[in-house]
Amino acid sequence: MKTTERLISKTDTAYNEIGEYIQSKESVVGIDARHTHIIIIKKLMELEEKLDRIEKQLASK
Repeated sequence: MKTTERLISKTDTAYNEIGEYIQSKESVVGIDARHTHIIIIKKLMELEEKLDRIEKQLASK
């Protein structure tokens, strides 16, 4: 799969929704870095749990 197929397009409605969700007017860079990292880490943890479930299913076959 091409990288561009996996990335979110600027025209995608979720792009602006995510941008608004992580933005911070108080931050110099315009986003709340702590909040953004927490979102990323939570998603990585969810992916890890999903992979664990898949590996267990494959091992039981």
